[in-house]
Amino acid sequence: MKTYKIHLIRHGLSKGATEGRYIGHTDVSLTEEGRKQLEEMRDEYGYPQPGAVLTSPLKRCVQTANVIFPDMQPLVFEDLIEYDFGEFEGQTAEELASDPAFGEWLKGGGEAAPPYGESNEDFSIRVRNCFEMIVDGLLQTGVEDAAIITHGGVMMAILSAFGLPERPMTDWVCPNGCGYTLRITPMIWSQARKFEVIAWVPDMPDESEPAAGTDEDDFDYEKDFDPAEFAGFYDPSQNKE
Repeated sequence: MKTYKIHLIRHGLSKGATEGRYIGHTDVSLTEEGRKQLEEMRDEYGYPQPGAVLTSPLKRCVQTANVIFPDMQPLVFEDLIEYDFGEFEGQTAEELASDPAFGEWLKGGGEAAPPYGESNEDFSIRVRNCFEMIVDGLLQTGVEDAAIITHGGVMMAILSAFGLPERPMTDWVCPNGCGYTLRITPMIWSQARKFEVIAWVPDMPDESEPAAGTDEDDFDYEKDFDPAEFAGFYDPSQNKE
């Protein structure tokens, strides 16, 4: 069965990030160090060469796309933007420690939101809906290999919602300029809204594989896939508003 690949990549190191500040919608650029790190990884390890590159509208993602894929014109998707931290934007946890609103937000929950920011639930719904739209578009157009340049929070939301193996958001943290290759099998996607996480990006020999499934040649999706296997841990209502 035909499968599709998406390379989900976190943007390079940006201004403010090295100080531990909450940088969400703030449109900061890559640092010079961040740009050099991307160039070094590109030249030493290489990145996949996809048929399409998609990116968040923020400069740190567009600039990352331009460094990694200099010959590609990225397509901007507004809903790939990072979490909106509202009044917490640009501040550190230490600076916010005495703010009662910060303490309430840290307790978590779907309704939790920074003042004038985005709730956790709204963020999750936005990101999931955007990713579903992207995957469905790739399947319809037949683009078999694409890269998405986005933010750490967005990646964690996507991977925890749709990824196999299933892991909590915090288990999907990855360094700047790195990410994961996802394998989309149309039947599994259409019936269970799940993908397999099969490799690191870029392919660094010292890294262990985060792979979920078996080798493509070892699994007959038409014969071996049973939707009943997804019962009990996948609730389709999780991906609906």
